[in-house]
Amino acid sequence: MALSESAGKPKPATSKGVEELHVLWISEGMSCDGDTVSITAASQPSLEDVVLGLVPGLPKVHLHNKVLAVETGDEYMVPFWQASRGELGAPFVLVIEGSIPNEKIDGDGYWTGFGVDPATGQPKKLTTWIDELAPKAWGVIAVGTCATYGGIHAMAGNPTGAMGLADYLGWSFRSAGGLPIVNIPGCPVQPDNFMETMLWLLYQAAGQAPTIPLDEAFRPTWLFGKTVHEGCDRAGYYEQGDFAHDYNSPKCLVKAGCWGPVVNCNVPKRGWMNNLGGCPNVGGICIGCTMPGFPDKFMPFMDEPPGAVMSTSVATSWGGVIRRLRAITNKTVNLEPKWRHNRAELTTGFNPRYMNR
Repeated sequence: MALSESAGKPKPATSKGVEELHVLWISEGMSCDGDTVSITAASQPSLEDVVLGLVPGLPKVHLHNKVLAVETGDEYMVPFWQASRGELGAPFVLVIEGSIPNEKIDGDGYWTGFGVDPATGQPKKLTTWIDELAPKAWGVIAVGTCATYGGIHAMAGNPTGAMGLADYLGWSFRSAGGLPIVNIPGCPVQPDNFMETMLWLLYQAAGQAPTIPLDEAFRPTWLFGKTVHEGCDRAGYYEQGDFAHDYNSPKCLVKAGCWGPVVNCNVPKRGWMNNLGGCPNVGGICIGCTMPGFPDKFMPFMDEPPGAVMSTSVATSWGGVIRRLRAITNKTVNLEPKWRHNRAELTTGFNPRYMNR
């Protein structure tokens, strides 16, 4: 993708909002680049549609992402150095992928870096980039559970002291655009969840959308306001106390280790790509990867969640009664009314008293 090489005086937002905007994407946190790979599957809108200006009303977008860029080496680093000096020439959104290591405990080295600092000839720490860029950014996005809440790298026993971006910058942080960090969790992030959130922010920057609504964990409310269970195709089985005991069953997977009833995520309802897939939809349990407590509070995976023992016991008893009553009603409504026949008599209950007068 062609990236901008513009520099010079920053272009202020007009009365209608920002007309041009850079997206500086740094995935040098503790990361596998899975979130970058995931968003290439987005379709609502696609990444290409946004970058090529095919979505009406958006600012012109310049994307700087190492996996998707055509530039390499020093050439690729140019916009990041310009932004750190305040010379980028347009507002920018900072996207951080991967958890943030604690560089205060790195000893004589560093945990992770991005580019080489010309002043020292040493890799420039990720935390230094965040310190320089986040306060200047119009908006700051943490993409994927590692960046939002620390994720796998921040689990108990890790040696790096890894954390989420809000843990590093502080939950009271506000960007130059007046926004808190926007968290879009997922391991990896659901592609359309990211692009839909980015679309809202771009429209907001252009002055065509209100402030993005976020919950207490800084997740977009319309994406994470419901639980997995509320959008799951298997939820009806839970209600009837009909549970799967292995992964070959289409029934509710709570007893097989699914945390769906208490996890905020829209994947079962949205699917993964083009409305297809999604963990429980294809027979996988929900392990809570969009939650701030992941993974520690959801382990060991594939064991029945602690609260599920009581809730499924109640659901099994009550749901069993409901299931049997519904089976009786189902059998009844699967039979046609008795007056539908081909005999030489009318038995519908029709009353002819108003006819032939």
